[in-house]
Amino acid sequence: MAKRVAIVGAGVSGLASIKCCLEEGLEPTCFERSDDLGGLWRFTTKVCSVTKCSDSAVSGQWEVVTMHEEKQESAIFDAVMVCTGFLTNPYLPLDSFPGINAFKGQYFHSRQYKHPDIFKDKRVLVIGMGNSGTDIAVEASHLAEKVFLSTTGGGWVISRIFDSGYPWDMVFMTRFQNMLRNSLPTPIVTWLMERKINNWLNHANYGLIPEDRTQLKEFVLNDELPGRIITGKVFIRPSIKEVKENSVIFNNTSKEEPIDIIVFATGYTFAFPFLDESVVKVEDGQASLYKYIFPAHLQKPTLAIIGLIKPLGSMIPTGETQARWAVRVLKGVNKLPPPSVMIEEINARKENKPSWFGLCYCKALQSDYITYIDELLTYINAKPNLFSMLLTDPHLALTVFFGPCSPYQFRLTGPGKWEGARNAIMTQWDRTFKVIKARVVQESPSPFESFLKVFSFLALLVAIFLIFL
Repeated sequence: MAKRVAIVGAGVSGLASIKCCLEEGLEPTCFERSDDLGGLWRFTTKVCSVTKCSDSAVSGQWEVVTMHEEKQESAIFDAVMVCTGFLTNPYLPLDSFPGINAFKGQYFHSRQYKHPDIFKDKRVLVIGMGNSGTDIAVEASHLAEKVFLSTTGGGWVISRIFDSGYPWDMVFMTRFQNMLRNSLPTPIVTWLMERKINNWLNHANYGLIPEDRTQLKEFVLNDELPGRIITGKVFIRPSIKEVKENSVIFNNTSKEEPIDIIVFATGYTFAFPFLDESVVKVEDGQASLYKYIFPAHLQKPTLAIIGLIKPLGSMIPTGETQARWAVRVLKGVNKLPPPSVMIEEINARKENKPSWFGLCYCKALQSDYITYIDELLTYINAKPNLFSMLLTDPHLALTVFFGPCSPYQFRLTGPGKWEGARNAIMTQWDRTFKVIKARVVQESPSPFESFLKVFSFLALLVAIFLIFL
């Protein structure tokens, strides 16, 4: 009989976990408290508790208690995958805003925001310059009378479009670029990235530059913000000093700014209310998990947390790779190291000691995307072997190393290998531009470009001749 696996949450990590369970012959049951999905999922079902069975030291089983339409049910599962993520509880620090209780306008957390019509002809204040806050401020600026974007620490705003119109992530997230970054001292990497970002937008001139530039701060992806600022549609302001009945006072000024609506884009906290703290305890914005997945102290590794990580890269393939490894551990195919080894690594990560090389991932849950995924792929023998690939398929090896580190690479070998992965990697740039290159123009090569190519080829031949002379 296939092992029964309870999956809590049907977001991107939950969906990936379902898929991975099915690939490994397990029987998943997904519990989702919203009503967005159906089929394998028991939607509008709240998970009340997940507790160890009395014989869990031997069986590793869990009792899952759920609530659906005011009816409580209980079921036994061989394993549990928690996929609720880190955006579960809106963080609304009203105590940090003196006078907010006297405010007569409307205020709410960004999670409640649905449509910009609410801002029409209003004076809007958005607090928090993350991706959500910036997006809301830009959307509001098309309808509102005036929009303020308040930030305490600033942030790095980048465009989705890189040099020559290439997608930013496809250029930045390559194995070559990642190796280069990780081999340079952190101050040099930071300086180079600041220089590149400021080439597109001088953050100091726009009042956006982060106060703390030594640690990696989540990039704000927004192409419109600079244009909205420079045309006077969005005004960048510092933190709030005081909130009054119909206005606010910003720090470093005594002027009152009339405000009708305040949007708190102040982020989220996370918790696992259905788990006892003896299983997973959340402290200082993180949980004690081996490789961000497994509690180290369980006698049987039959509980996994998926998606509780902030990689500098796509969350979807990260969650899927976590699930691929976790499912094989739950199934018993892969083994975890002794608890002492896992606890030692967890404690070392919590200390957040900088490595002095590469980017500084010093905040809770932050991780290097490619390095982390490669580590997990190694555990399931699915990491691309560039050295052997260079001998057998050099064109693919060079494309994998210098090209975008797309998730196709994670399916070249090992469990879940996809026969179409190579072709998908070799043609990814074609698909990227096919949808936007609707007008094809025949370009005649310039004489100088042709001369340069011939000269470069001759120079290469001379260099080879001199090496072997």
